[in-house]
Amino acid sequence: MIPSGTMKPLRVKLPLPIIITTICVLLFIAVLYAERLSFPNSTSIFKFKTCSRKHSKSKSNDKKSEEVFANASWTDDRFDFDPEECNVANGKWVFNSSLKPLYSDSSCPYIDRQFSCVKNGRNDSDYLHWEWQPEDCTLPPFNPELALKKLQGKRLLFVGDSLQRNQWESFVCLVQGVIPEKKKSMKRGRVHSVFKAKEYNATIEFYWAPFLVESNSDIHIIGDPKKRIIKVDEITERAKNWTGVDILVFNTYVWWMSGLRVKALWGSFANGEEGYEELDTPVAYKFGLRTWANWVDSTIDPNKTRVFFTTMSPAHTKSADWGHKDGIKCFNETKPVKKKNHWGSGSNKDMMSVVAKVVKRMKVPVNVINITQISEYRIDGHSSVYSEIGGKILTEEERVNARNADCIHWCLPGVPDTWNQIFLAML
Repeated sequence: MIPSGTMKPLRVKLPLPIIITTICVLLFIAVLYAERLSFPNSTSIFKFKTCSRKHSKSKSNDKKSEEVFANASWTDDRFDFDPEECNVANGKWVFNSSLKPLYSDSSCPYIDRQFSCVKNGRNDSDYLHWEWQPEDCTLPPFNPELALKKLQGKRLLFVGDSLQRNQWESFVCLVQGVIPEKKKSMKRGRVHSVFKAKEYNATIEFYWAPFLVESNSDIHIIGDPKKRIIKVDEITERAKNWTGVDILVFNTYVWWMSGLRVKALWGSFANGEEGYEELDTPVAYKFGLRTWANWVDSTIDPNKTRVFFTTMSPAHTKSADWGHKDGIKCFNETKPVKKKNHWGSGSNKDMMSVVAKVVKRMKVPVNVINITQISEYRIDGHSSVYSEIGGKILTEEERVNARNADCIHWCLPGVPDTWNQIFLAML
């Protein structure tokens, strides 16, 4: 018998679904705990690559290394360059007096006079000794032998405007110095130019296509931008010359920036040029880039051809952008801008956004060479008055006139060498 006043113990049977749910929750917590103990597995969810730090090879029992690090005021722990890991645009220009260009405008015979600043009378040389240092990683120096090995048996083609020609000539000059005279050649054309490295069975080429898509100013250049008409839906006539190439590097920007609006045409020029429509520049740019993107996606086999796109090269035509209210363009500038993340009026963020959106939607992978931010700082690197106007080198009297300064193109050697340093690292 159960004594009076004593409660009878309750035996509550839990429903089976609750028991199963409880067991699952406990198992899930256990798995999570185990996952937290294994960092590589947890990060693999996001497909991050392990970054090889500069000093990762040092062993913990290496007393000498420990002493060096203990006595050092700072440690460079930037990881080796990886295009998927490193934001190369985030960094700074560091002056390095021991840095020497791999060529000069005297030793490389392939530089246009437009970019030959020293030949044209530039006497200061500090602009040649600035080195780009990304904040998160180390950017390897340009190695011409390595570049040529990567190009062995291949065609590399730069396609775009005069700034793309600036980059192409830089690349040619960076590698040509290690090639014997009889084993290299250059064939210049109005539209298509080819440098051959015969020993490597490689070519480094340039194709003139300032808008990428066609226009009435591609071959026979129209000086007045207001008379230029861009055929935003047509590219095949130019692009048929870009097939069978192993590495393609495109750019287009500065020719679009002739005004707030541009004249765009659909259909054939054979039907006349009267059917154009004036569009806001970013809108026309988007149509043109979509035509380019469609051609790449429908024509290029990513297993055979790698595609790159160089972002806009900034123009430095308003000295007020960097605080020199009394200055005129980039005239007499001898040092980079120091202000972090400086961005002037010569780089259009709407246009930059168009590139990002178009490339993101493409089927064929496009590697973006982001040169815009790093070049924004380099107000000192332009051809300035050490250039030419109308095919004629500026006289001493003309160099005194700041209005003659070319603040779009760059001296060679100079800033485009760093663009190619990044490009080679991405290869």
